[in-house]
Amino acid sequence: MTPRAIEASVILPMADYAKQRAERRRRITELKRNRRLETGPFATFYFESYDTMLHQVHEMLFIEKGGAEQIPGELAAYNPLIPQGSELVATVMFEIDDPVRRARVLATLGGVEHGAFIRIGGEKIRGVAESDQERSREDGKTSSVHFLRFPFTPAQIAAFRNSKDDVVVGFDHPNYGHMAVMPQAVRQTLAQDFA
Repeated sequence: MTPRAIEASVILPMADYAKQRAERRRRITELKRNRRLETGPFATFYFESYDTMLHQVHEMLFIEKGGAEQIPGELAAYNPLIPQGSELVATVMFEIDDPVRRARVLATLGGVEHGAFIRIGGEKIRGVAESDQERSREDGKTSSVHFLRFPFTPAQIAAFRNSKDDVVVGFDHPNYGHMAVMPQAVRQTLAQDFA
């Protein structure tokens, strides 16, 4: 069974990580290929896992060089993004290179995190935004990064794994009503998050 939390004991010393970093980054890039889904012109769902979060923790420690004192903070930040067996967890990013256009688009997407869903057949599983901080402001502007969990019932997990119906990921926000059918390779990969 996949671990549900990263323990400090599995964090490599940074000297060891530095030696393995290129190969680990290559492997994680391959792993992430079937854990992402573009939805509309700007949004990408990056479905997280124990492995993606372990990689992220190592990268933050490597880049920021905070040593052992940094580890508890990184674990507190990234452990909540590991699926717990009856859910999918996604980092949703609105990726717009041009800063002027990005500001203009994000100013119209307040509350978009509450409009995210996964649909199987006629059933919608609503995304639940992480409550660590408010991602949308009162003036209607939203953040370019959102952390969402999609809690599934046992019947919805079975449908995700076995149903002939498409799995659709999308938003029903008035200014971002985009959807995408999840490719079979992504669906098969994400089905492993339910255990």
